[in-house]
Amino acid sequence: MPFFSFIRDNLRWLFAGLLLTFFSSFGQTYFISLVAGELRVEFNLSHGEFGGLYMAATLLSALSLTFVGKLVDSQPLAVVSGGVVVALALFSAGMAGVSSVAMLFVVLYGLRLFGQGMMTHVAMTAMGRWYDAQRGRAVSVASLGIQCGEASLPLVMVLLSGIVGWRGAWWIGVGVLLLVALPALMMLLKVERIPRGTIHTDERAAPQRQWTRAEVLRDPAYWVMSAGTLAPPFIGTTIFFHQVYLVELRGWSMELFASAFMAMSAMTITCTLLAGYLVDKVTALRLLPVFLIPLGLACVLLGTVTHPAAAFGFMALLGISYGFSSTLFGALWPEIYGSRNLGSIRSITVAMMVFASALGPGLTGYLIDAGVAYSAQVYAMALYCLVAALALTLTSRHVRRRQASGGVAGGAASG
Repeated sequence: MPFFSFIRDNLRWLFAGLLLTFFSSFGQTYFISLVAGELRVEFNLSHGEFGGLYMAATLLSALSLTFVGKLVDSQPLAVVSGGVVVALALFSAGMAGVSSVAMLFVVLYGLRLFGQGMMTHVAMTAMGRWYDAQRGRAVSVASLGIQCGEASLPLVMVLLSGIVGWRGAWWIGVGVLLLVALPALMMLLKVERIPRGTIHTDERAAPQRQWTRAEVLRDPAYWVMSAGTLAPPFIGTTIFFHQVYLVELRGWSMELFASAFMAMSAMTITCTLLAGYLVDKVTALRLLPVFLIPLGLACVLLGTVTHPAAAFGFMALLGISYGFSSTLFGALWPEIYGSRNLGSIRSITVAMMVFASALGPGLTGYLIDAGVAYSAQVYAMALYCLVAALALTLTSRHVRRRQASGGVAGGAASG
């Protein structure tokens, strides 16, 4: 089916997925960290203390997600989505009125659970369940909401904070969630899509096995692939969380760095759509080994070049990996493990993604306090990308051979 015909015929559901990922921005690190400087000053927190608080709140949200995320397997998506939006609005109001470190911890926990966690989880689970033959395209379109948020909201937040203060800007966000996001999603999701069409490839000629969550967790390939797919959220979140420190270290301005998000978003959008096309053509497994290479190069650039242009180069390279990873993250798991138990499987995967995004800021914050050079830290991230890319190459080959042979390692087929 031509791309624009696909968009036309599925606009209701694709736009719902895009809105869910767009409004997940309220719980994403790149958005929360825009007020990190104000929060640290107001509550007298060091980089390490604030990073540790953020890490603890995010880890707790990741643990909660393994239970809350299963709701998408048993409840209508409209009900789950509505509840998530309302909860996210409540915790955004909490951020606007935060008055103590204890309250800040609770607010961060809620923003991470219902923003980055559940909003993204619901969107990607829906795309994976509703689509098969066009899954790559569906995931790539829904993922554009994240890029739209990254391209627009940092600059909007900075501008609004300059006019009404950072607390006022969060109150405006509460209004947008309740008056725009909630009614729009309720209207779009009142009709769920019935999947149509299947993928026919040599590697998946036989009926696809439907794995349970317990079987997936016993599959060694799952853990290797997770270690690779979690690199972008770990690295991106770490750098965005400490963006104020990076800007001060490099002698840049916040306006410069915020504008560089547009370079990242432009590349991410392009590569997200390209990845969606390629996933439907060659499968996500075949793309898996290469998507971390631009991210490794981005880290090398950030560690070696201090010129302001490096911010845009870093963001562009990061955007390439982000574009491919956002599509892979949505298409890979149903491609390998089926869609019947996708909600419970993805809840573990998204929880690990949230865990990775929690570990980076806290660890880097303590290393900054300890005097470890920032360049050394980003070089270590580049090395991780290289090692992970090699491991993903071997694992991709192994899983494709297993699919071609009809292997059922990890337990008896459940469907």
